[in-house]
Amino acid sequence: MSTGSRERARGLLIKALYQWQLAGHSLDELLAQYRDLAEFGRIDQVYFEDLLGRVVAETTALDPVIAEHATRGLDQLDAVGRAILLLAMTEFKHRDDVPVKVVIDEAIKLAKRYGPTDSYRFVNAVLDKVSKTLRASAEVAAG
Repeated sequence: MSTGSRERARGLLIKALYQWQLAGHSLDELLAQYRDLAEFGRIDQVYFEDLLGRVVAETTALDPVIAEHATRGLDQLDAVGRAILLLAMTEFKHRDDVPVKVVIDEAIKLAKRYGPTDSYRFVNAVLDKVSKTLRASAEVAAG
């Protein structure tokens, strides 16, 4: 798959994770809904499905990591920012084929596109701190 298809998958993932947070749909409901979208054919579908499932499954473990490294509480974090952080953190943990710099750059792009003004700065700061521990722990677990 091309780099563009992964970028498009990340954009769709942010929409799905935003919806999941606000509407509380199950993973199966989200997958069924997003598979029906015309744009689903233009993304890295395996990447989308893998990461969506992992984020949904691991959010309760990832939220405390966000809280530890954020300058504001989780209750003050907007749903888009949280979705971006959860996605990037999941990529750190499970997608060692994607360099840390690429994960952070993509998260910043998503924050600039979908997040509130200047949210990309917050996303960048949190991910810079978190990347060092999550990627290292994933490498130890795999090793």
